[in-house]
Amino acid sequence: MDETETSSERKSLWQYANPRKFMDLTATMLPWVWALAVGLTALGLVWGFFFTGDDFRMGSTVKIIYIHVPSALMAINGYILMFLASLVWLIRRHHVSALVARAAAPVGLVMTLIGLATGAIWGQPMWGTWWAWDPRLTAFLILCLFYLGYIALWSALSDPDLAADLTSILAIVGSVFAFLSRYATQFWNQGLHQGTSVPVATGGRSIDDVFFIPLAISMVGFFFLFLALVLTRARTEVRARRLSVLRARQAA
Repeated sequence: MDETETSSERKSLWQYANPRKFMDLTATMLPWVWALAVGLTALGLVWGFFFTGDDFRMGSTVKIIYIHVPSALMAINGYILMFLASLVWLIRRHHVSALVARAAAPVGLVMTLIGLATGAIWGQPMWGTWWAWDPRLTAFLILCLFYLGYIALWSALSDPDLAADLTSILAIVGSVFAFLSRYATQFWNQGLHQGTSVPVATGGRSIDDVFFIPLAISMVGFFFLFLALVLTRARTEVRARRLSVLRARQAA
C-alpha cells in the first residue's frame, strides 16, 4: 500500500478494521454503551411491567411485548450485522469484520431463543397453542437453526480463514430467513402472527402511546445491550486471535 492509500484509509471508517484502532475505539465506547444498555433496558422493562395497565383484549399478557418485540428485533438485526460483516470479510479480507460476525452469532442466538420462548408464552393464551407453523414463526425458527449452524461451523474448523470464508457464505444464505422473519406477515396474509406494531416503512403504528413509549425505550435499550455484548465479545475474539498468532510464532 502506498502513502496516498494509507492517508486515504486513515480518513475513512476502514481505519477501524485495524485491530489496534478497533480495540482503542471500543475501549472508549464500551462504558458508555453499557451504561445506556443497562439504564434504558431497565427503564423500559420497569415502566412497561409495573406502570402500564392491561390491554382490553390481551389482558396482562400484552406486557410480554416489552421483551418479545425488542429481542425478536435484535435477533433479526443481529443476523443482518453478520451478513454485512461477512460481506466485508469476503470483499476486503479484514479480520476484524469476521471476528465481529463471529461475536454477534451467540448474542443473536440468545435473542432468537428469547423471542421464540416469549412468543410461545404469549401464543398459548392468545392462540390456544404454544406453537403454530405460521410463516413468520417458521422463518424465525429456521433463522435460529442458521445461528446454531453458524456457531457450530466456526467451532468445527481449525483454520480461522477457512472458517471465516465458509461461515460468511452461510451467513449470506441465512439472511434470507432474517428478511422473511421481518416481512413474512406482509407476504402471507393467512398467517396467525399479528402484523408489525411499529411499521417503520409507513411511519404508522397499531399500539397506543401508553404501551408504545416504554416499548420504544425497551427497544433502544435492547439495541445498546446487543451492541455492548457484541463489542465485548469482539474484543475477546481479537485478543484470542492475537494469542493464537503469538503461540504459532513461538512454536515455529
